[in-house]
Amino acid sequence: MPTRNATLAGIGMMLLGILMFSLNDVMGKWLVATYTVGQVLVLRSAVALAVLTPFVFRQGLMRTLRPERPGLQVLRVALGSGEVALFYLAVSYLPLADTMTLWLAAPVWSALLAVLLLGERVDAGRWIAIAAGFAGVAIALNPTGASLSMPALLALLGSVLFAGMMIAGRYLRGTPDVTLVAWQTLGALMMGLVLLPFGWVTPNWTDAALLGLLGIVAMVAHLCVTRSLKLAEASVVVPYQYTLIVWALVFGWLVFGDWPTPAMLAGSALIVAAGLALILLERRATTRAVVGDPDTRSAAP
Repeated sequence: MPTRNATLAGIGMMLLGILMFSLNDVMGKWLVATYTVGQVLVLRSAVALAVLTPFVFRQGLMRTLRPERPGLQVLRVALGSGEVALFYLAVSYLPLADTMTLWLAAPVWSALLAVLLLGERVDAGRWIAIAAGFAGVAIALNPTGASLSMPALLALLGSVLFAGMMIAGRYLRGTPDVTLVAWQTLGALMMGLVLLPFGWVTPNWTDAALLGLLGIVAMVAHLCVTRSLKLAEASVVVPYQYTLIVWALVFGWLVFGDWPTPAMLAGSALIVAAGLALILLERRATTRAVVGDPDTRSAAP
């Protein structure tokens, strides 16, 4: 079990990582208003890989290029690359808080995908939480209003891909942080190269610096969240990811003058409540499993 200091450090790293992700989202939304998604992905990923290179060689090049369970690594990278491309595409049309609200539905999709793909059993409490999460998404989408649009559906698809990436990440917790982030960044670079022919706008020096800074911010955010999940239990630190919606509301209002509709606020509240309920139920189930394990009881002092 993590020590108290490790748990506090894990919480701190998660909070810092979510703040960095929020800054990444704001910068990304600002930049995709002028530049194509492909070139944003290429330039930010190239800079991030350049910064990561010394750490890759320090860890060992072959250890990075030949990670454990390569098939699962490739699947995780493919899901993550598609997710980040869809995010930048969606946020170029939608308010930041609206996009992030749909992305926060990922734990709900993750729970459902675990049932459909992994055959996990779900009790009544979790089904209720999943249903509540779906209701929150439906309210946030407001299908009878103008918010049900192609960008909103792309954001929803992106949150499903993100959920799949989260499930893949469950099985790769033993992989070093540098390896996970390097592969994720390389995948985003490849996705950017695929999308690059769809348009190019030559950036000025200021925007070029911002595009490079975007890559560094995203890299640091990934490292912080990855380290957080290794320092503390997921059930402890994952709820702090929901501070993302707070930052999205604040930055969306300060930078872009956006303010979410009442339906979006109500939907986001229901999505967050469903996600927290799923985390709490998972933690209780894990605790019961540990308490009920006779080997664990016999090992206790």
